[in-house]
Amino acid sequence: MGDNGSKTHWDNVYNTKGDNEVGWYQDTPVTSLQLIEELRLGLNDSVIDVGGGNSNLIFELTGLGFSNLTVLDISSSALNRTKKKMGSLASRVTWVVSDILDYESYNEYELIHDRAAFHFLTNPDDVERYAKWAMDSTKMGGYIIISTFSLSGPKRCSNLDIVQYSAKSLEKVFRKGFKLVKTMDTVHITPFNSTQNFVFCVFKRV
Repeated sequence: MGDNGSKTHWDNVYNTKGDNEVGWYQDTPVTSLQLIEELRLGLNDSVIDVGGGNSNLIFELTGLGFSNLTVLDISSSALNRTKKKMGSLASRVTWVVSDILDYESYNEYELIHDRAAFHFLTNPDDVERYAKWAMDSTKMGGYIIISTFSLSGPKRCSNLDIVQYSAKSLEKVFRKGFKLVKTMDTVHITPFNSTQNFVFCVFKRV
């Protein structure tokens, strides 16, 4: 993730903390699942979860019958933890250890999902590179779901700076090649019983 969140940092997080010891963890990613259901994707459509190494989203999507799933994370430790949780089901998923800014894919995905990874990009050039990657990687008519800390959310996470967003500022980032089709604000209750305000935006590739 550029300068803000190295592989060493995230491997250390996942080697030293359990699921319920990190603020972003969700047992069930309810909002993401709701938004994906509303898109009416086909079960064979290609889906990638960016920064989803310790998310249960892919586990849930596998249970729903999705068969063309990829998880990308900079941390191999995070991915290995989720593989272990999934057991034999893990063989149905493509697992990619990579910084998203180094990952190359072209016209490949019907859906890119990113909850709480994008906001760690604090360098404007990296933000622009991510937006271009998303545009190049999403099939025409496909979607991206981006969720970040909102303007009333935390300013730091995992001892790292983040960038807060509104729906309007996210729309500006993804203005090339995408149309904003839905936005919603949510409050995440952390494992520590504190709150984090998120904004979710759904964009369609046009």
